[in-house]
Amino acid sequence: MDKLRAGERWEDHDLVFATRHGSPIERTEDWKTWKVILRQAGVRDVRVHDARHTAATLLIEQGVNIRVVQEVLGHTWVTTTERYTHVSTPLMRDAGERLASALWD
Repeated sequence: MDKLRAGERWEDHDLVFATRHGSPIERTEDWKTWKVILRQAGVRDVRVHDARHTAATLLIEQGVNIRVVQEVLGHTWVTTTERYTHVSTPLMRDAGERLASALWD
């Protein structure tokens, strides 16, 4: 669509992500956009990389298999994905309740 709009101003670099004229985006462009999104959402300032950790943890909390999370994040090794996920309080609570049930029910 951008290529049509740009017309003869289009610079074809065969890129997946490009400016509206086809040229390479600046290295920091995604970072700048991320900061705008955070401000608009009214959430604290975090790195883009932190969002990957959050996404991995939320997927695990929702019961998504770790191998699926691995594919989503594009990791070659599941051990890398495991380092991205964090054990949250609800998961710890659930583990404790299951253990108590196994021992005393």
